[in-house]
Amino acid sequence: MRASALFLPLLLAAAVEADVRLPGLFGEGMVLQRDTKLVLRGWAEAGETVTVELAGESATAVAGEEGRWSVTMGPFAASAGLTLAVTGRSRVTVEDVAVGEVWLCSGQSNMQWPVQASEGGGEVKEPDPRLRLFTVPVQAADAPATDVQGRWSSADETSAPGFSAVAYWFGRKLREDLGVPVGLIQSCLGGTPAEAWTSRDVLASDPLLQPILASWAAGTAGRNPAHRPAGLFHAMIAPLAPYAMRGVLWYQGESNAARAEQYRVLFPALIRDWRRTWGRGDFPFLFVQLANFGKRVPDPGPSAWAELREAQRLALELPHTGMAVAIDIGDAADIHPRNKREVARRLHLVARDVAYGGEGMICTGPRYWDHEVEENRIVVRLRDGGGGLRATDGLALRGFAVAGEDRVWRWAEARIDGFSVVVSHPDVPRPLAVRYAWADNPDCNLGNSEGLPASPFRTDDWPLTTAGRN
Repeated sequence: MRASALFLPLLLAAAVEADVRLPGLFGEGMVLQRDTKLVLRGWAEAGETVTVELAGESATAVAGEEGRWSVTMGPFAASAGLTLAVTGRSRVTVEDVAVGEVWLCSGQSNMQWPVQASEGGGEVKEPDPRLRLFTVPVQAADAPATDVQGRWSSADETSAPGFSAVAYWFGRKLREDLGVPVGLIQSCLGGTPAEAWTSRDVLASDPLLQPILASWAAGTAGRNPAHRPAGLFHAMIAPLAPYAMRGVLWYQGESNAARAEQYRVLFPALIRDWRRTWGRGDFPFLFVQLANFGKRVPDPGPSAWAELREAQRLALELPHTGMAVAIDIGDAADIHPRNKREVARRLHLVARDVAYGGEGMICTGPRYWDHEVEENRIVVRLRDGGGGLRATDGLALRGFAVAGEDRVWRWAEARIDGFSVVVSHPDVPRPLAVRYAWADNPDCNLGNSEGLPASPFRTDDWPLTTAGRN
């Protein structure tokens, strides 16, 4: 008896080692991405043969030396009520599996901001079983993790109020628009800089980003674990890959505004980094340009937030990216504007264009295209004007500033001429440059006939106030 008792823990340990295990994302109520090859993975005892069954299809793999196995299945059409079965020396079943659209929603506090604290949050009462939510636990790590804990839940009055408002309203609109299940993965944390969400290899390989690592090592960047370069990427992004998804929603930038020039390199590096991590090509990466915030200034001048918005806009040079402009729906007194539903609507419009082939749709407001100096005025040409350029409030255009050789900015007179804006000032006979909505909280009103606001822009390439900041 005593010998049997001594051996019992060893037998139990062996049984545990042999059990098939799935990642935290592969749980009851999960949503898998439709119309693409799926990588299903997990752990078992080294050398163990594992069979995966889903929607009438099966695949087999052998666990490697570290116990990891993976199979590729699909693609599958949109559906619901499926069962995922994984059989080795033990058997795991996952019920209520859906196939539809999956989006990863990340960033800092304006992405994390919950439904219950936003406008319209009280409307979330009826359960929506085809809209499913997963929240990645907040944590940082020194090295890439292999798994995250959590559970999928249908959107209802219990799960939705604490979920990202931007993500929730986007998912709800997308589900209504496409008529298929939608899964949203929330992985975000307030107050965090972009470098925390970027891999260490990427930061270390670019001379323009290496100072970020040096500042952290020297202690000049503080010691908040959530701000550690690559820390959130390791714990909250890397372990999600290669879970198939349609794309990413990103709302972040406030914490990098003081280093806006650096963000021109950092943000595209993050996008490329995530795409490389998933290994699924240039999936859609949609983001929100910073909303207006702070005290309104009487005279045109420098703005770190405007420079950060420019860095965000420049990231549109990467393929399959899209930007929702929020310059008109911020809050001067609160860095967390409550109208997240409109932000989500604009992201949904961008998604229809970038991710769902909305050819011919006007999904964004006007954007700067080019300009020409004509004697005492500058003609600025814009694209995405839709049915025509408009002042969003029906009044004279505001928010334009002009400068000449002295580089002194003056509020300008501006008028719409087709898909151009003609800008001038009587005290600037030889204008060189124009800026629009170039302030933390600009007074601006240029938009298109669809009611979408123009993105802030500048025509000059003069040195930025954030130049050289690391």
